[in-house]
Amino acid sequence: TMAIIKAGKVVIVLAGRHAGKKAVVVKTFDDGTSDKKFSHILIAGLARNPRMVTKGMSKAKVEKRSKQLKPFVKYINVRHVFPTRYVVDMDLKKAVDEADLVDAERKVDVKKGLKKLFYDRYLNQKEVTSEKKSQGSSYFFQKLRF
Repeated sequence: TMAIIKAGKVVIVLAGRHAGKKAVVVKTFDDGTSDKKFSHILIAGLARNPRMVTKGMSKAKVEKRSKQLKPFVKYINVRHVFPTRYVVDMDLKKAVDEADLVDAERKVDVKKGLKKLFYDRYLNQKEVTSEKKSQGSSYFFQKLRF
């Protein structure tokens, strides 16, 4: 399964408090590390999706409803995620620095940066170059229906 799960892949979290939420793989650890001796990944996802917007809404209202999104960052066992066929080309490596995830206060700053990144991408989905990547980002920002 590690061959499928690469950075930029959209996955669905299956276990824990974020079960049923979508996330993007930031980094993979195939062989595990000294403290986590199993293959795991670092993911950044949406704990709360943007609200639905329609064509008739004003620009201000669209922006207000889009600001509702709330990100999360987490290390997770590979077996607890479900890879989808979608890929997004957000540069999350720069936004999520692993050294910052150890300290709780710095993790808050990481989440704030992620929120801005996700928010900007959500509002500018039209500017994504390739067809495949734009499908991935539109899928990522939709609420999972099940």
